[in-house]
Amino acid sequence: TDSNGQPQNNGMNGNGVHHVSVRAHVSVNPAKLKSHRQRWNVRPSEMSKKTLNPIRAIVDGMKLTPNPEKPMIALSIGDPTVFGNLPTDDTVLQAMKEAIDSHKYNGYAPSVGYQKSREAVSNFYSCPEAPLEGKDVILTSGCSQAIELAISVLCNPGDNILVPRPGFSLYKTLAVSMGIQVKHYNLLPEKSWEIDLQHLESLIDDKTACLIVNNPSNPCGSVFTKDHQHKILAVASRNCIPILADEIYGDMVFPGCDFQPLAPLSSDVPILSCGGLAKCWLVPGWRMGWILIHDHNDIFGTGIREGLVKLSQRILGPCTVVQGALESILNDTPPEFYQGTISFLKSNSEICFSELSTVPGLNPVMPTGAMYIMVGIEMEHFPDFQNDVEFTERLVTEQSVFCLPATAFEYPDFFRIVVTVPEEMMIEACIRIREFCARHYRPRSQDSHDLDQ
Repeated sequence: TDSNGQPQNNGMNGNGVHHVSVRAHVSVNPAKLKSHRQRWNVRPSEMSKKTLNPIRAIVDGMKLTPNPEKPMIALSIGDPTVFGNLPTDDTVLQAMKEAIDSHKYNGYAPSVGYQKSREAVSNFYSCPEAPLEGKDVILTSGCSQAIELAISVLCNPGDNILVPRPGFSLYKTLAVSMGIQVKHYNLLPEKSWEIDLQHLESLIDDKTACLIVNNPSNPCGSVFTKDHQHKILAVASRNCIPILADEIYGDMVFPGCDFQPLAPLSSDVPILSCGGLAKCWLVPGWRMGWILIHDHNDIFGTGIREGLVKLSQRILGPCTVVQGALESILNDTPPEFYQGTISFLKSNSEICFSELSTVPGLNPVMPTGAMYIMVGIEMEHFPDFQNDVEFTERLVTEQSVFCLPATAFEYPDFFRIVVTVPEEMMIEACIRIREFCARHYRPRSQDSHDLDQ
């Protein structure tokens, strides 16, 4: 009908061409089409308000004023490049220089990455038990984006994901911002941080969309045995839950300990394995990560693959220059480079563990990989502090040593030490931590009574 309620024709002329009849007496005031807002009211989105990094929230709230008489030793930052003592290999730098000088990598790449670069990654990680082709690789802007894409493609708002406690805080940051509930399953320090499988399985319900397994672990520095991983896969298989395997520290394990990727052990559970250059190649700022799609039984089908491609198109993939260098980085980096990094990390971990093991009130858990060691605090012996946040805060104030309170990883009464610092700094930090604990340690009355007898 027209504006007077009279029926109109269907807008077609005799040739089936749409036309619009303009009537002189109908006039529209453009001002009426605008909104009637009287004042500015620009607000942040709900997603931005729900985005919270627990580490930042805790650290920003701490009173961190170092002792001016002692130089600061930061054992808090998970960046192996900070102190300049762990440079990447010359072959890695040369690969980047050649990629730049070739002038081939200045334009856009496909959002999932250059095919040649994807094939370089698939060739590097493919094995008979879990074969990979280029189409099974999505290149991402760092492992963080790989994790984000994996969560985004598997989960809807209202779903839940299972994440480790203690665990990397980014899982929660990403999930909560997307309206996804986070359920924490416990790791057991007395079992070298193995998963409490009974607790894990008790959390699963019909809204569980994904299980995140981080191995080797940040913040624990633990590496799961093959047997334990088979048990994890059995839980996922029984409950038909896909796995997001965060394996950014894969192969960063100490001599005498083997890293076993999860996918080759799986007979049926589909796995999105997330990794990248950041840690093993010591270039976290280069922002090169990847997702490896392992789907033996075609459970993901085309839907998950297409979903990942679509999601990757939101930011058009990682840096093209690094992609251009990727094949050479993966194939030409000498084994001695990896071995040198690992032996340094093991040595520093052993120094830290042996020093702090003899400090009353502290219980370090010896790592077997990654770049971290977790240290338990017997808070009842440190009545000056209410919790691990206050403990680590005062450690900065008195000794200028900054360790991350494990409340940041949902695990109070522990703190995390990064073991990438130069050896002499690690030794000095341990001396200061010992001095700090000796000053504040109080035996319990029961302990005093035992001593009297």
